Parts: sequence; C-alpha cells; structure tokens
Amino acid sequence: MQEEGVDRETAWLSTSGDGLPALLVSAGGPFDNVQAYWARVPRTQQHSIYVTRSDVQDERTANIRTMIRHSFVLRVVWPVLAGTGHAETEQRNLDAAITLIIGRIRGFTGDKTHGGAFLSVAENPRYVRVTFDPAETTIGPAKEIRASIAYMADDYEING
Repeated sequence: MQEEGVDRETAWLSTSGDGLPALLVSAGGPFDNVQAYWARVPRTQQHSIYVTRSDVQDERTANIRTMIRHSFVLRVVWPVLAGTGHAETEQRNLDAAITLIIGRIRGFTGDKTHGGAFLSVAENPRYVRVTFDPAETTIGPAKEIRASIAYMADDYEING
C-alpha cells in the first residue's frame, strides 16, 4: 500500500542535499520541525511546518480510471522569540522562509513530481497560494506569526 499523500509530501519537504532549498535546521534551513498533520499539542516556540489537507478529490479521468487530487495546506508557525529582535524582523524572516518553501514546492525544472511521489504538484491548477494570519492578532497572545500555503497535487491514475 502506498503512503498517504500527506506523508509523501512531508518526506519531500524534509529532504535536503538535492539542490533545492533545505527547510530543516539540521540541513541549514529555518525550520525546527516539518511534520505530517497538526499535533494535538503543537510545539511551542519552534519554527514549524504542519502538512495537512483541506480536501481530497477522487476524480474519474476515464471509464475505469480515477485519480486522487490532494489539496495540501501547509500550516506555518513562526514564533516571535523574546530577545531576538523586533516583530518586524521576524515577519521579514518568515517571508524569507516562505520563499524557501515555495522553491521546494516548485521542485526541479522539468520535474513536478516531487521525486516521483506524485503525477504532478502545483500544476493543476498552476499556483501556490500563501495566506498570512494578521500579525497583530497573533504576536501578542500567541507570540507567533502564522501563514498557510495551499496547493494541489495529482496522484497517479489507477483503475477503479
């Protein structure tokens, strides 16, 4: 049985050393944690990416052929740590980290399969959408900034 789409995408986002932006601190990236699914007790004061889905579509592509389309939503949590500077600086740092994530989602030129894990990623439709939570509502109470990154991935067709 093939791994769930969320697990395959988490593995792709956690990969490093392949010429695409590294996301994990252990590989030189800005994130402490890249995890499949939202945690019951989310990690606090850690730069984290939670890979989730907003929906799954099971599309009939031919008489007996079907294809799953995953609507991925990356929940990005960026803490504003005490003593590290201004909130404005942390918002810029989050912007830079988002650029790295988008570079990883785009993948290699000519290969949009995320290493063969999917038929295509961010190609149907051809966009990656980033939505930022208003910083003024999250910095004070939660001491963090949040963003969501949404895109779709088509799985390989199967007979069904």
